[in-house]
Amino acid sequence: MIGALPFGFWIAKMRGIDIREHGSGNIGATNIFRILGPPTGILVFLLDILKGFTPVAVGKVMVELKLKFAPPLHLMEFGSSHDIISTACVLFALSAVIGHNYTFWLGFKGGKGIATSAGVMLAFMPGVFACALIVWVLVFVISRYVAIASMLAALSIPLLVYILALLGDTPLSIPELVFGLFAALMAIWRHRSNIRRLMTGNELRFERKSKA
Repeated sequence: MIGALPFGFWIAKMRGIDIREHGSGNIGATNIFRILGPPTGILVFLLDILKGFTPVAVGKVMVELKLKFAPPLHLMEFGSSHDIISTACVLFALSAVIGHNYTFWLGFKGGKGIATSAGVMLAFMPGVFACALIVWVLVFVISRYVAIASMLAALSIPLLVYILALLGDTPLSIPELVFGLFAALMAIWRHRSNIRRLMTGNELRFERKSKA
């Protein structure tokens, strides 16, 4: 329910427009940025991150407290506390992203889940989030296409989960790898229209401002 809050749609409505009828028709931060300007776009971007971060961060704390003070013995046989916390965080994360992408407020038609996915990763996979952000920035600077940057950053998530596990002291987290695969596939699926526009040369890009 937290992930389903359509901040982009509501904020645009407060400005007197139905964002679904303008630009790409998407309620996410990129379309808001183009139609209503950078300040409003950045606000929606931060709110979309927050609605991914909040349920996972709060849920993680609640699960940790539960395991510390009243461990559910029927779950402990399935793995360590780390395994249970990782699984719980992935379930919270999946719920938030699906809520954003298919919000019940708008007939189960929502955004593309990139900012919300960033928020959930920031809450329980900060290292993967930081590396995926670097991928996004590099691809965007080179291509100037938000869609390409978003898709390649999402596709890098499962690979980053695996690489960081190899480089770190913790074993590979299967729940986190599952989330990475889900995020990658969902990003491609939700960017179908962008892929078609890229193939026909009609996708909008952020051009560098020319100097006078």
